[in-house]
Amino acid sequence: MNLNKLSCLFIGASLVIASCKHEPPVIPKTEIDPATTQYPLEVANIIIKKCATSGCHNEASFSGAGSLRIDDWQYLFDGGSNGAVVVPYSPENSSLLYFINPGAYDNISVKPTMPYNMPALSKSEYDLIKQWIADGAPDKNGNIPFGSNAATRQKAYIAQQGCDLVGVIDAEKKVVMRYIKTGQAPNVIESPHYIQTDNKGEYAYVCFIAGSIIQKIDMRTDKVIGQADLSPFSGGLNFNIVQVSESGDKLITSQLSENGGLVVINTADMKVAANLALLESPHGIASNRSFDTFYVTGQYGNTVYKVVQGTAPVKISIDNKPVKTVAGPGTPDPHEIIMSPDYSKYFLTCQSTNEIRVMNRTNDSLLKVIPTGVMPLELAISTTKPYLFVTCMEDISQVSGLYRGSVYVIDYNTLETVQRIDGTFYQPHGIAVDDRNGTFYVASRNVRSDGPAPHHTSDCGGRNGYYQVYDLNTLKPVNGRRYEVTPDPYSVNMRFK
Repeated sequence: MNLNKLSCLFIGASLVIASCKHEPPVIPKTEIDPATTQYPLEVANIIIKKCATSGCHNEASFSGAGSLRIDDWQYLFDGGSNGAVVVPYSPENSSLLYFINPGAYDNISVKPTMPYNMPALSKSEYDLIKQWIADGAPDKNGNIPFGSNAATRQKAYIAQQGCDLVGVIDAEKKVVMRYIKTGQAPNVIESPHYIQTDNKGEYAYVCFIAGSIIQKIDMRTDKVIGQADLSPFSGGLNFNIVQVSESGDKLITSQLSENGGLVVINTADMKVAANLALLESPHGIASNRSFDTFYVTGQYGNTVYKVVQGTAPVKISIDNKPVKTVAGPGTPDPHEIIMSPDYSKYFLTCQSTNEIRVMNRTNDSLLKVIPTGVMPLELAISTTKPYLFVTCMEDISQVSGLYRGSVYVIDYNTLETVQRIDGTFYQPHGIAVDDRNGTFYVASRNVRSDGPAPHHTSDCGGRNGYYQVYDLNTLKPVNGRRYEVTPDPYSVNMRFK
C-alpha cells in the first residue's frame, strides 16, 4: 500500500528524501500478526511492511514525513499535513493511490513514487489497496471509517464546483471523510455552486450553474436521494443560491440571469411549488422567520428586491440613490445577503465598492456602511459569538505575495469590525461556522494560475483548492494544515448550525 509514497509526498520530495533516505526501511520478513493490527491482514502486509517503516510513516517518524502516520488503521484517517489521503469509497479521489502508482497501473501517477527507495508495488498489491478503498477501507472487523453515529455526526459540506462533487468533512478529525458524486449529465461538469443544509441536520440541497437541477442529499447516508427539475425556467441554468425554510419543508432558489426566476420547491417530493417573480439578475436570498417574505439581491446595481408571494416585488435602494439594476460607475453590486440572528437587520456584501451595507429590516433603511477588503462575497454568522464573517476573495494579502484574500470579522450587534484575518488563503470564498465545536471553515478556490501549487493532481484535472479550520474564540488557525480538496471548493455549509 504505497502510503510511504503519499506521506513523503506530503512534505515535499526534498523532505521525503531527507526523512526516508537516511534510514533504509527495515522490511519484516514474516507476515504481520493479525492480533497486532486493525488493518485487514492482506492490507497490513503491504502498508506496515512497506510503508509504515523506520524513517517514514510510523509512530517515531511520521512528524517528519508529512505528518502522515499509517502504522495502524485508525491513524490513516487522521490524514497528513495536506489533508485526507484515503477517502472511503472514493479511490479516484484518494491521493494515496497516486503516489503508490509507479505509472503503469492507473491514469494518475505522482512523483516521488512510494514506497521510497524500495521496489514499487506490484499490480496485484496496488489493485488490492484500490479495491479496499473502493469497499470503504474497512478495518479487519468490517468497520468503515466515519461510519458510526450517522444521525448525530457533525460535518461540513463543500460544493466542489470544478468536479461535480460535494466533499464531506468530519468535524472532529477535520478531514474529508466522503465525496458525493453530484449532477446528472454524463461527461459534463455541471458545477455544483452552492450548498445549504436544513436545521434538523437531515438534508442538504445543492444547485448547479451548468445543470438544470437541484439535488437533495441525505446527510445520514451522504447519498443523493432526489432532485428538482428546473429546466422549464430558461433552460434551468445558473441557479446560484438555495435557502431552506426553518421547518425544512420548502426551499427557494434564484436564477442569476436577465429575468431570472425565483422558484419555491417543496422538499418532500422536490416538486416546484411556485415561481414567485422574474427579477433582474437575482442572486443572494434571505427570508423572514416564517419564510413568506424574501429579500433578494440584484447582483448588478444598487437594488434589493423585497418579494411577498401574491404581490409585485418592491425595489429597495441600498445607497439612497435612484434604483438601478445594472452595473455602472460606483454601483455597489450587492452579492450576498444574510439576516442577523434576531431578524432585525440584514447585511449585504457589496462586491464593487468593497463594503458591507447594513439595512434595518423594519423599514429597509440604511443603518451603516462598513469598509472591507477587496471583493467581499460570502457571509457566515455565529450564534455563540456576535460575529459576522465576510470573505474578501481578491484582497491584497498582508501575509505575503504568495497569498490572496482575507476574512473580515464584524460584530453584528455593535456593527464594528472586530478583526481582519490575513491567513494563507488564496481566493477565499465559501465560509461556514461550526458553533457546536467552536470553529469556522474557510475554503480557498485557488483557481488562478499564480496561486499556491497544488500538492497533487485530481481525477477530474484542474487546480486543487483547499480549506482551513479556524478557532472561533481566538480567530486563529486550529492547526497549520491546509486541507487540499478537488478543484474549486466554492460553498461551505455545516450540518448542524
